[in-house]
Parts: sequence; structure tokens; C-alpha cells
Amino acid sequence: MGLLDLLFGGGKKKVSKETLETRGQHMPDLNIPVDEKFTIHFKKNGGKFLYCVSQDEVSVALSHIIAENSWEQEPFFAMDQRLVEKFQRENIVFTEKSKNSEVFFTTCEHLVAQNGSILVCSNQLMEKKINELPSNVIVYATTSQLVESIGEGLKIIKKKYGPKIPANITTLKHFQATEENSDDFLTYGSSTKNLYLLLLEDL
Repeated sequence: MGLLDLLFGGGKKKVSKETLETRGQHMPDLNIPVDEKFTIHFKKNGGKFLYCVSQDEVSVALSHIIAENSWEQEPFFAMDQRLVEKFQRENIVFTEKSKNSEVFFTTCEHLVAQNGSILVCSNQLMEKKINELPSNVIVYATTSQLVESIGEGLKIIKKKYGPKIPANITTLKHFQATEENSDDFLTYGSSTKNLYLLLLEDL
């Protein structure tokens, strides 16, 4: 599998470090699997990546994130009730008020390989802008949510929701301040976030 090859160095397919580092911002994308491409761009954006093959591994990874940041007593701000119910056994205190938390715990719509961003909408954010959220973000997603481009992700959202297409569609993209942070329309109101991605294999 491409993702495992990239994370653990297995497999025969290699993408040279030199090629990745020397490619200009406007060069055509490398012809590599979507999971590898997402991982490359996501890490380049400064995101922290934890790949899990089971829900038990997700629980372990989440506990490591909490311990690493001393968030044992920190309430997690979450707006998705299904996510709260899924993780209610993890000894996490949840809050519905962002001002009471330093951590935003959320799902997403898609993971975009083209630029390593995370596509979210009102299903995750309600009416909030990204700069109104806590500076620390933990995203729970699955490998089936990987898409090649933002356009592909938007098409799937439109097909999935039909006339009830969600509003407030935007991307989480800036996980550290860099000269390459762009001002594209999908990151309006954006700000840099310390972001962890818990990615569960479901394919």
C-alpha cells in the first residue's frame, strides 16, 4: 500500500527526496498514489500525522497526543455529536464552547492530496470561521475520504448532499507559518493551526 510504503519505507516504489525538495510550487504534481501525495503535502504544510489500522490504535494515538501536550485536564471543543459519542470512553471531557478550550476535535469531509489540506464545511464548523477556533486541532478521518483535488471533493459533497449542500466550505491548510502560505479563496479567514491527523484505514 502506498501510504504504508511512505511511512515505513517499505515497497519498491520510491520518490526521491531530491525530487520532492527541488520541485517548484507551480510544477506539475508527481505521478504518485493519492495517499502518498497527500502525506507529502500534509507534512510539508507542517501537519502531524498518525496512521491507524484499527479503532484501538486510534485510541492509543489519541492518548499519546494528550500526554505529549499535557491535555489530560483540557476540555476538547467538539461540535459533532457523533464524534463525541464515538470517543466518550476515552476519558475526554468535551465542551460546546470554544472559548473554554485550547483544542478543537473534529471530523472532516475530505483529505485533499493536491495540496495536503483538509476540506471541512458547516457539518464540522457550523458558522464559525477557522480563526475563531482553538489554535490546536485534532482531526479524525478515514482513508476513504482521500481525494485528488479540492474540485473532486466538492463534486462528491454536491452529489452526497444534493440540494442541501452544506455551507461554510473551507480548508484547513496552514499548520505552520511559511512563505508558501497562499491566500486562495478557500482559506479565507484562515489562521495557522497546530494540527494532528488521526487517519484510520477503512479500505
